[in-house]
Amino acid sequence: MLIDFTTIPTREAYGWMITTITPRPIAWVATVSADGKTNLAPFSFFNGVTSNPPTLMFVPVNKADGSKKDTVLNLEAVPEMVVNLVPFALAEQMNACASLLPHGESEFERFGITSAPSAAVRPPRVAAAPVAFECALHSIVRIGEGPLAANVVFGRILRAHIADAVLGPDGAVDPVKLDTVGRMGGEDYCRTRDTFSIRRPDRR
Repeated sequence: MLIDFTTIPTREAYGWMITTITPRPIAWVATVSADGKTNLAPFSFFNGVTSNPPTLMFVPVNKADGSKKDTVLNLEAVPEMVVNLVPFALAEQMNACASLLPHGESEFERFGITSAPSAAVRPPRVAAAPVAFECALHSIVRIGEGPLAANVVFGRILRAHIADAVLGPDGAVDPVKLDTVGRMGGEDYCRTRDTFSIRRPDRR
């Protein structure tokens, strides 16, 4: 099969991308509006970018009507965020936050998600998340226009909250204890406990 992405509809291209680029980690992003109302939304186009300086990225695409999601609107007003990782134990709550709520209605309150204050930014973090990155907005890069066009958000990591419960005896994060979920296509997810190791080549 050969697919010409220059000729297919946007929605079809999106479908092929989300079912082939797998598994995708999930950024569960907390932001606040100018008047202090919280928002919490999941995004599966997410990854780290560089450690110099420590930076991550995630991508809120536009809504079906071409308008920006609340996360982007909030970041334009208050350029700070908390990117929470999603363990299997919180998968249902994360999925609920994909609901389209009226602008200004808090997912923390609507879905009973306990928040905790951050150390360096205004948005709160998800209290039960095993890892939460407090970030300052670096930039937003717009790619495309209209429905499903991208707002690529780059965040400079300022602080990281890592739960002691996910650390191994050596003080490093144990991936089995972390038990994060990854997004597959459609309504499918995977758990990251199924791992294997391959020794990396000498890169000196």
